[in-house]
Amino acid sequence: MGKVSLADVLDLSVPERIQLVEDIWDSIASIPERPTLTEAQRAEIDRRLEAHRKDPQTGSPWEEVKRRILGPK
Repeated sequence: MGKVSLADVLDLSVPERIQLVEDIWDSIASIPERPTLTEAQRAEIDRRLEAHRKDPQTGSPWEEVKRRILGPK
């Protein structure tokens, strides 16, 4: 596969772009090395995790979020 331009990506439908992002994320997640986080990123993750621990009902399961974004199939 050759290089893909931003124009090519923007020509995709929103569901296709979301799928592309998911595919890219899966390819990154499959690599055993951990990405380096900045202190700001680490602090934000810690803040969100603490907020979730204090009130786990405020979050939404991934499948629900995905369904809200993509709509019913």
